[in-house]
Amino acid sequence: MPPTKQISYIYLSDKRESKKNLSSSCSDALKVGVEGMMMRNSTLVCVPIMAESVGEMVTDMGKAKGLGADLVEIRLDYLKTFNHNEDLRRLVKECPLPTLFSYRPKWEGGQYDGDEQNRLDALRLAMDLGADYVDVELQVAREFISSIEGKKPERLKVIVSSYNFEETPSVESIGNLVAAMQATGADIVKIATTCLDITDVARTFQIAVHSQVPSGCEELAHVPLIGLGLGERGLISRILSAKFGGYLTYGMLEPGTVSAPSQPTIKDLIHLYNFRQIGPYTKVFGVISKPVSHSKSPKLYNEVFKSVGFDGVYAHLLVDDIQKFFQTYSSMDFAGFSVGIPHKEAALKCCDEVDPVAKSIGAINCIIRRPADGKLFGFNTDYVGAISAIEEGLKGSHNNSGKNTTSGSALAGRLFVVIGAGGASKALAYGAKQRGARLVSLAWEPPETGVFKLNLDGSQKNGSRLLCGGRDP
Repeated sequence: MPPTKQISYIYLSDKRESKKNLSSSCSDALKVGVEGMMMRNSTLVCVPIMAESVGEMVTDMGKAKGLGADLVEIRLDYLKTFNHNEDLRRLVKECPLPTLFSYRPKWEGGQYDGDEQNRLDALRLAMDLGADYVDVELQVAREFISSIEGKKPERLKVIVSSYNFEETPSVESIGNLVAAMQATGADIVKIATTCLDITDVARTFQIAVHSQVPSGCEELAHVPLIGLGLGERGLISRILSAKFGGYLTYGMLEPGTVSAPSQPTIKDLIHLYNFRQIGPYTKVFGVISKPVSHSKSPKLYNEVFKSVGFDGVYAHLLVDDIQKFFQTYSSMDFAGFSVGIPHKEAALKCCDEVDPVAKSIGAINCIIRRPADGKLFGFNTDYVGAISAIEEGLKGSHNNSGKNTTSGSALAGRLFVVIGAGGASKALAYGAKQRGARLVSLAWEPPETGVFKLNLDGSQKNGSRLLCGGRDP
């Protein structure tokens, strides 16, 4: 019997997006969470197989199993040549994992551009030959499901899917879409929407949670849901699908074999993000930046979480508007964040409390949500880390002889020049001054005004003497 879990939840910044025609119990759940919901930490990991020949597909299926996949999605629309009877028999027979067959048409983002009846016939044959799942688009779902009535094997599950390559609609619109998909007789519903902002993913999480409500919300209940966000801003929909009860998530076989934007590799999904350990109670951490994909922080933190047995996951978070991000992801389970470019200064306004040093610097690079009251506390570790590294590099340097070392720092008495004007620059300027550097200068040349100088309180003013490009301006 699966354990009873309390689902952490998200507040949307736009409260008007509650689904108006849901029952009152659903509306309450949309606001603060779902108590006593039955959850299974059993989200499947699926690898799309998109090779151009059946032989390559068979090889890739074996690779997927070796990497830890639970099932494979066989994308028939990628085959250069396709003999329905012969090729489907081989694919079903030689696959070492449960199989999901899809034959995606161009009008739904796929490769197939032929006769529609021929396409649906191939999926029906896959069903007859032993497929475990078939995926059909909402536009043809009623026709397809009606055509297999009385013939559908007990093991087969029909996934009804819908893609939106332009946006993520409102919660109300997604709810209506899911209800329409369920009404076709789908065993599983799959929605994939383009995320123009990382907060768009919250709407998918809401619908995923409500698809599991055991009673009082019949419009969205009892049909498993696969909810995916397309694009880099939608990455967390794939990483956190197990937390919010998604039926399955996707991981590509290797870089360059992406069936949809933002898919992580199965290796990263399982080993970098520790996907198998993610569940309803998992705490969410991440690096907030733009760009963000280059960051090594997820590897560092997730390794630490795993080594100490901490139930947490650390993700890349491509954030455009940091205030909107914190307004949306206000659950206690969104517990801590590293803050990168360009948000270090704007993040100050998002915090309920700020460490005095960070306030003096005028920028923060870390935010934690205090477990006691849920308030956001900001602080700055940039200056400590960077200055300590510089000091370590200067120790023993022959250039340090004769310098003032009364402060105990290798920087004492040195001329310290900061090139840049962002949050990290402010932190270094502050740290150098605290270590007794002889001069702290900010070398920055805005195109319209010239040079600026950084005060200790983090403000900027015109500077009369700055080092710019290694010489006096």
